[in-house]
Amino acid sequence: TGVATMKFKSPPVNSLSLEFLTEFSISLEKLENDRACRGVILTSALPKIFSSGLDITEMCGKSMEHYAEFWRAVQELWLRLYGSNMVTVAAVNGSSPAGGCLVALSCDYRIMAENPKFSIGLNEAQLGIVAPFWFKDTFVNVVGHRIAERSLQLGSLHPAPEAHRLGLVDELVPEEKLMEKASAVMAQWLALPDHARQLTKTMMRKAVLDRLVAHREEDIKNFITFISKESIQKSLRMYMEMLKKKK
Repeated sequence: TGVATMKFKSPPVNSLSLEFLTEFSISLEKLENDRACRGVILTSALPKIFSSGLDITEMCGKSMEHYAEFWRAVQELWLRLYGSNMVTVAAVNGSSPAGGCLVALSCDYRIMAENPKFSIGLNEAQLGIVAPFWFKDTFVNVVGHRIAERSLQLGSLHPAPEAHRLGLVDELVPEEKLMEKASAVMAQWLALPDHARQLTKTMMRKAVLDRLVAHREEDIKNFITFISKESIQKSLRMYMEMLKKKK
């Protein structure tokens, strides 16, 4: 059909570890280079979670070199996904905080399971972390400046119905209909001539992509400086302890 389905399966919560990010980018590159592939549907093979976002263990108590390698992998994934020539549809079948939300935001279309227990948002502020400018740019491009500003400052996680109301997701459907709907949407997008759709997408997204490309090294340095601060390391350790207690 010219459509690939990519399922995240990294238990327990599909957190974006260095290994996961690298494999994700390589898989996207392979699909991008396959002329027969015109679209990809992203979803999770794990129940109740799309992706929990960046793996905190990659950002806690590691070397400067590791932080640089990790952050470069995060950038690489976003540049590939946001700039992809393929039609990208996120079938969000569970909660999707922080980096998981970024993955969904980077797609062309987002369909979420109609379950008020599932939430999505860039909640970095809750962990004492600041979402980088390119996370913010992607968010603003989807929901507009005011909603993005409020949501980012409060580190909000929006339940599915609210996420739909804000335009953070395009559609809500019953969980069992999610993949069927994703395929229908994909068919609608693929009915257009590829070149016209691709050039339009590039025109809409180029400025945001170019901004990260131009400031990539600076962005990595900023991340290392920020994440290495003892106060940030302390808040990440506390957050990890809290997660352990939840288990």
